[in-house]
Amino acid sequence: MFGVVFPNRSFPLDISTFQQIDATHWLLDMNHFVGESYDSIREICIFLLNNFTLPPDKALALYIQSPGSPFVFCGALTLARPSAVLSLSWPDPAQLQIMAPDAPPLSANIGVSVEDIASLPSLDVAAERKIERLALKVGENLFNFMQSFCGVDGSKLVVPMDIMDRWFKKFQERAKRDPEYLKGFAFQ
Repeated sequence: MFGVVFPNRSFPLDISTFQQIDATHWLLDMNHFVGESYDSIREICIFLLNNFTLPPDKALALYIQSPGSPFVFCGALTLARPSAVLSLSWPDPAQLQIMAPDAPPLSANIGVSVEDIASLPSLDVAAERKIERLALKVGENLFNFMQSFCGVDGSKLVVPMDIMDRWFKKFQERAKRDPEYLKGFAFQ
């Protein structure tokens, strides 16, 4: 049905590595795979195998769970997107309560499930976060530029009418001179 690879950390792992919870849910206990260093695993490549087809309205969703925390959605596969490398931003583990001495330790997990595409927020959460960070950095750059030209009129900030044009021209010129300039916005 599907397989995963932890880049630079594993050989391909097929569905038999996961514990099947029911017909549409699978779980990989990261303690068995990497022990307590689960948070050092920063990405996963997940792929559909050739002989498996999802219905067109379904997706194979991937979630991560730190010990004691709820599952967090990371991304999904569809027939149109049969493989993906997804970033794993592990949530902070929940404050662990004192447990009985014979209780099994809480584990970090990777969960995979078949779900309706319409119910999922996005197929690639990491890409959305990068776009959001880029937009925030560009907005911050604009704000800082405008702030250096503004005056105060009572409780209002006043800026020259052509401030947006001046900022955009400066922004474009800098991006043309230094191709790494925009990458700095995306990866800070």
